[in-house]
Amino acid sequence: MRKIIHCDCDCFYASVEIRDNKALQFLPVAVGGSTGRGVVTTCNYIARKYGVRSAMPTVTALRLCPKLILLPVNMQKYRIASNQIKTIFLEFTNKVESVSLDEAYLDVSDSKHFSGSASLLAKHIRERIYNEVGVTASAGVAPNKFLAKVASDINKPNGQYVIAPDSIANFISGLPLRRIPGVGKVLEKKLNQLGLTKCVDVQNYCVETLVKKIGSFGYTLYQRSYGKDNREVKESSIRKSVSVERTFSQDLDNIDTCIENIYLLIESFQERLYKLQDSYFAKAYFVKIKFNDFSQTTLERSNINTLDVDIIKEMYMEAWKRGSKPARLLGLGARLIPKEECQNSIQLDLLR
Repeated sequence: MRKIIHCDCDCFYASVEIRDNKALQFLPVAVGGSTGRGVVTTCNYIARKYGVRSAMPTVTALRLCPKLILLPVNMQKYRIASNQIKTIFLEFTNKVESVSLDEAYLDVSDSKHFSGSASLLAKHIRERIYNEVGVTASAGVAPNKFLAKVASDINKPNGQYVIAPDSIANFISGLPLRRIPGVGKVLEKKLNQLGLTKCVDVQNYCVETLVKKIGSFGYTLYQRSYGKDNREVKESSIRKSVSVERTFSQDLDNIDTCIENIYLLIESFQERLYKLQDSYFAKAYFVKIKFNDFSQTTLERSNINTLDVDIIKEMYMEAWKRGSKPARLLGLGARLIPKEECQNSIQLDLLR
């Protein structure tokens, strides 16, 4: 039996903006277009209490919530946060299928972490995302992708739900059909007209008739009504980077304190490089500092044949000057390229 985690960040774009501006924490916040035909990309749960929703025209959202704080989309910022989250996922499994910047499936069937407990691992990953990225995430744990996705919505925000193999039958029978991915408002209305509102109704319906009534999706719907889903988690076969990060229990007050704490980071980084040296070259190296106000900076250098400790120190010093504030997290990484794609890139050399 497989163990699948579906991890979905809560109000991702809005959460990243609130993370970077704590004054917004208890206010209705939305991210999206502000004029003309602009629409809401996402909004926090405070805004949702007023009826604001994703894909809603901005003018409608402002009419429902006149005090709504509308912020422009900053994709670069969200991609950085997304990459940080993906890095956390990859620490526990290579079987990661990213659905969007803020959503992914993880196959942890073979994981030995937490004695093989997928629910404890999901909880740990959510805590890591909050502590290291500054946003909350919800998770669903189940034997397949469909059930894991349904489960991840149950205890939102900042929660998780587990569907054990022996509880599938009871869980699925009363599940409304609208909770099945692919069942939108139009299809739901059509199913209701056939007398189908819950999964148990589809279980008792002729599958051939269902296919005739709604098309080929009818067979998928029939399978889902029993909680069945044989789709694999499709991991990315090519890594784009490797990195390590460390969040400190106490802020590092100055650059000297940061430098004192990079050696364990370097040792961990070396271990990861060694595991990849047969398949990848490094085309650039980077250091990251996240300051105590959650702002962060990344400094990257290419054309470095061997990355030694002195170069790392120099990069951290340069990065520190951009914020000159206490640091809560330090990171070190490399941008990768498969060996077969380039014969002239930088070797993954050991640090000196």
